[in-house]
Amino acid sequence: MQKNPNESIRVHIWVKGRVQAVGFRAHVEYYALQIGVLGWVRNIGWDTVETVAEGTREQIDQFIEMVKTGPPSSRVDEARVEYEPTTGRLSGFSVKHSL
Repeated sequence: MQKNPNESIRVHIWVKGRVQAVGFRAHVEYYALQIGVLGWVRNIGWDTVETVAEGTREQIDQFIEMVKTGPPSSRVDEARVEYEPTTGRLSGFSVKHSL
């Protein structure tokens, strides 16, 4: 069965590595706004960034690849990706306060 590229999906991603003080959150926010996904990004802990996004399957696939790559000055050592039910409660894309 083929997956619908316009289906709305939600992804929750945690990346670990050199993701602090390298513009990682700003990079994620900029790219998310460019491709039109909704959600947020924030730092958690010393070496981890967390992000949640909703969009079409095509948008989310692009978003996941961008997050796994990060900006040039970063280094992603590990990425955990979990799909969740969409909530429809997100608007825009923002950088949240760190935990």
